[in-house]
Amino acid sequence: MSTDKDSKDLSRRGFMKSTALGGAGLIIATDLLSPGFMAAAPKSANSTMIGVPFEPRERVRLGIIGVGGRGSSLLQDLLAIEKVDVKAICDLVPEKVAKAQKAVTSAGQPEPAGFSKGELDFKNLTQLDLDIVYIATPWNWHVPMAVNAMKNGKHAAVEVPACTTLQECWDLVDTSEATRKHCVILENCCYGSTEMMVLAMVHDGLFGEITHGEAAYLHDLRSILTASEGEGLWRRFPHIQRNGNLYPTHGLGPVAHYMDVHRGDRFDYMVSVSSSEASLSAYVKANFPDGDPKRSEKYICGDMNTSIIRTAKGRTILLQHDIVNPRPYSRLNAISGTKGAFADYPPRIFVDAPKDSPKKEDWETIDAFREKYEHPLWKSTGDLARKMGGHGGMDFIMNYRLMDCLKRGLLPDIDVYDAAAWSAPTPLSENSVAQQGAPQKFPDFTRGKWNVRPASAGFALQT
Repeated sequence: MSTDKDSKDLSRRGFMKSTALGGAGLIIATDLLSPGFMAAAPKSANSTMIGVPFEPRERVRLGIIGVGGRGSSLLQDLLAIEKVDVKAICDLVPEKVAKAQKAVTSAGQPEPAGFSKGELDFKNLTQLDLDIVYIATPWNWHVPMAVNAMKNGKHAAVEVPACTTLQECWDLVDTSEATRKHCVILENCCYGSTEMMVLAMVHDGLFGEITHGEAAYLHDLRSILTASEGEGLWRRFPHIQRNGNLYPTHGLGPVAHYMDVHRGDRFDYMVSVSSSEASLSAYVKANFPDGDPKRSEKYICGDMNTSIIRTAKGRTILLQHDIVNPRPYSRLNAISGTKGAFADYPPRIFVDAPKDSPKKEDWETIDAFREKYEHPLWKSTGDLARKMGGHGGMDFIMNYRLMDCLKRGLLPDIDVYDAAAWSAPTPLSENSVAQQGAPQKFPDFTRGKWNVRPASAGFALQT
């Protein structure tokens, strides 16, 4: 639980200070001192949030904490969705709050309440009469803000990763169950046109029995990490203190859905190794002069982290993270089974030839499958989504779908158990790397209920 003192300890200035000085501080995974620590679910008197729908409502009343680059993009999407009222804005920078308020009034809504009086002013936002609070802040604030929102009777929608330690994972799960409020991770990559098509193919049996998947976040972020604004003010510091997969959910979320994780399967254990660190140090040396504080920083996070996850059903997932090497963007996003395979970048499909047919060895483009498998949300809303932008439209589809679930009283596509399990590879990989690739057990955040709902109850199948 987060007290006022805890929240102050998690302040942005405290975070910057602890990381700059190389202290143990916020982001060391101290809950991973032994291989099996936290692997077992703690006892809880709270009932599960699996199968619990949102309460239906005519309109959604919403607040946003954090309106920098990411939060402002989310705000634009939300303002384009009918019957969504943006009631409150919070950010440390008053000018950002004012700019967001202007965006809301320009969209024809009343001016939302503004909160920018210090690092704990978000607590005043969560006291308002809201249905859900969006959280688009630096990672160290995700859990205290989400916990505070849920304890004040609001659902929480948290940017990725939802949490960075196993204790934080349990904090979200325990609070969601205790308050009966959902905590949704805003994993936009699950809502890409290709990802939603592939999910439909998997459920249709096109690839047969699924046995393996591949997921990654391979994205050259060197200029962003070292910038003097935005994410450059905080996102580089975990590279000083942690060695593992710092950002697992973009690649892992879609593959988890393909494999019906928490809908018939779950992550069992993982192993992880990291390469040496070289690229971020070389970039700083080449681009910043002697005397710049960045030149004295020592990075320990390996350029490439490679992990393998095994599920309870025996499936495997290759999971990778590299944001410091010069390379084209990729999330890998692959799946294979007894009848065929899909792999992205570029998206392509291979389906096994029928018996007695000539053997096939060439990939097909995904376009040949679009008419049959394109998701109804993309058919009905895709043009507007692409016009809005936001990673090719997936951001808008994600926000549109979440608001639709809230208004209609549907189950969330992505729940707190997904948020915890998809974020857990960060501390688990860190521990495995430190133990020379030793296996790390995933906690069962569902407390044994990962197979109580069928795959047909899964992601985005409610219409």
